[in-house]
Amino acid sequence: MQYSIGEIEELTGVKAHVLRYWEEVIPGFSPMKDIGGRRVYSQRELEVVMRLKHLIVDRKFTIEGARDQIIAEVDAVNENAGLIKQMHDMRAELTELYFYAKKHNL
Repeated sequence: MQYSIGEIEELTGVKAHVLRYWEEVIPGFSPMKDIGGRRVYSQRELEVVMRLKHLIVDRKFTIEGARDQIIAEVDAVNENAGLIKQMHDMRAELTELYFYAKKHNL
């Protein structure tokens, strides 16, 4: 689903000028623009806005602290994804070894 800046403002309560500022200071937070140059937000970007709002408004983070927290969370997710991939790779190798050993009566 895609949202306009007005829809994001309505859904989150975050003003459009704040959203535009966050684009400048939050790495990786930059909605696409349509042919007319209007911002088009994805579901992921809506979730980032909600997370930033929670950190800044509810948890009283500074914008810099919220940015650092978002970066840390993304790094943790990426690290976990890498570990999960390694586990799947090891499982595939162990499965291959199992069937090889079974086939050759080892």
